[in-house]
Amino acid sequence: MSAGGAVEPGLPAAAAAPSAAPARDPGPGHLFRPISAEDEEQQPTEIESLCMNCYRNGMTRLLLTKIPFFREIIVSSFSCEHCGWNNTEIQSAGRIQDQGVRYTLTVRAQEDMDREVVKTDSATTRIPELDFEIPAFSQKGALTTVEGLISRAISGLEQDQPTRRANEEAVAERIDEFIAKLKELKQVASPFTLIIDDPSGNSFVENPHAPRKDDALVITHYNRTLQQEEMLGLQAEAPEEKPEEEDIRNEVLQFNTNCPECNAPAQTNMKLVQIPHFKEVIIMATNCENCGHRTNEVKSGGAVEPLGTRITFHITDPSDMTRDLLKSETCSVEIPELEFELGMAVLGGKFTTLEGMLKDIRELILEGILKAHFIMDDPAGNSYLQNVYAPEDDPEMKVEHYKRTFDQNEELGLNDMKTEGYETGLPAQR
Repeated sequence: MSAGGAVEPGLPAAAAAPSAAPARDPGPGHLFRPISAEDEEQQPTEIESLCMNCYRNGMTRLLLTKIPFFREIIVSSFSCEHCGWNNTEIQSAGRIQDQGVRYTLTVRAQEDMDREVVKTDSATTRIPELDFEIPAFSQKGALTTVEGLISRAISGLEQDQPTRRANEEAVAERIDEFIAKLKELKQVASPFTLIIDDPSGNSFVENPHAPRKDDALVITHYNRTLQQEEMLGLQAEAPEEKPEEEDIRNEVLQFNTNCPECNAPAQTNMKLVQIPHFKEVIIMATNCENCGHRTNEVKSGGAVEPLGTRITFHITDPSDMTRDLLKSETCSVEIPELEFELGMAVLGGKFTTLEGMLKDIRELILEGILKAHFIMDDPAGNSYLQNVYAPEDDPEMKVEHYKRTFDQNEELGLNDMKTEGYETGLPAQR
């Protein structure tokens, strides 16, 4: 059952009027003094204030105090001698804490009912044994005791009972039964659990054994959820909006060129593609509307790799023909069983399947009559053959990275390429 009706009648605390009664000096020392009945110097400050019930002047009393083993709070109390309206509440004198707090108290004896409690208006109070809850912001903050919390809930439920008995007798009877259960709790006939959950971190339940551990009290600090942050009026810092960057991976770029056959104006389409478990490549396709000539070419999207790559794949099944294959323009192809070798740059760059690459000799390979090895040797390290077991190793494939020979570097134009001092702008060392 929810105790939303536990709110004390009337409106919030009165507003301070411009005319104020002489304020009593709280005495020397710190502004927030430890709460104590023996401290005669600790007196509340009195301010004449406007009553929000009858709109005549009443009196507001403010007490700045400190709860032992807790923190500073402000206790305010308003009373109006004209209409009899009064209101008491507390507020934390500090900021909202970095974490929320949950107090779980097992009430076993009457002494536990006398424990001091600070309950802010953002705290939720629960008694699981009765399925009872006082929601956050349904009551003003209070400096009270465990017994006082229960008594306040009982008063809130009783205040509208006469009206309920007249209009909804069955509902009123059920609430009477529940009020009786709450009154039984005050006798502590059996243990029960009191939970105060405050996302602001400013509620408190007294530990009478402090600074020693209290076996009956469990204190849990937790990170607030986004919903709790919004409830407290806290707004997380919005991430800085980064300017939208144009993503060319999702676009097909077009540019004008000439047909390599008839030299007529043609259009080339270009797209950047990410090959899984490999790298980005650039696929280029040209279609000439004049003569019908079509070309497609694949280029590596990255630089020449530090090491060359040799991929040796053992073809054992016709399904191997469907593997994706990227052959760069610097890659040679070899099939030792057929004494077949395709030199570098003969077919240019291609992104196809193994079947597509072997279409000229598919009569020997496609039906699986001959088991053969397919070797791709790319000194630039920019070729690829699909591993259908990725990310695990392929038992029929061997990938080797090797250091290029002088002749291979010569063919790639790397022997005469000097990069020393390039980044610092210094002349290359000869």
